[in-house]
Amino acid sequence: MPQQAFSAIVSGDDDTVKRCPPFIDAMTSGFLIPLMCDVTVDNGEFTWDCDLPVDEAVGYSHSPIGIHDPGQVSGTPLFDPDRFLFKFTNLWTIEAPDGYAILFTHPVNRLDLPFTTLTGLVNCDRYNDGWVHFPAYWRDADFKGLLPRGTPVAQCFPIRRETWTARTETFTDDKARRTQDLMAEIGRDKGVYRRRFRHGQST
Repeated sequence: MPQQAFSAIVSGDDDTVKRCPPFIDAMTSGFLIPLMCDVTVDNGEFTWDCDLPVDEAVGYSHSPIGIHDPGQVSGTPLFDPDRFLFKFTNLWTIEAPDGYAILFTHPVNRLDLPFTTLTGLVNCDRYNDGWVHFPAYWRDADFKGLLPRGTPVAQCFPIRRETWTARTETFTDDKARRTQDLMAEIGRDKGVYRRRFRHGQST
């Protein structure tokens, strides 16, 4: 996508999200789990041809998707008595450093995908000899076409387990001044966050 696009509101070019470091950093953080093979969707029917080798010692699934009974989400907005939930198959076991869990969620900002992967937190420093698969809600019932091999089905973020407490405070005069000064500086120069606050960037 371009870094700028025409805006009728400002009657000229304006920055797109490609110029937004938080948007980009969220998409490129952690790691992605890809779809294991091409999946064709036609009138609600899912077909695939998976050429993974047979390994009886490991015994992994050769199906890229499984299903969850709708009753498993009874009482939630995901429940539909006539629709299954999907589960994307993951071929990797995942080991996190000691003290870390992995947050598994829908690929960030990928609203173009016809499904939404549900979010879960797994203690992968302890649970790392088994697979973690990814339940998903098929959002676009009219989708027809190909989900190519390699399509991201989950994004994974290492999260350190720790106990913390949120605290709220009233602005002091000094804090209010610093906030006003920073907002004014950002208004004058769009590159302030990228240069001064983005991790790994030099000032």
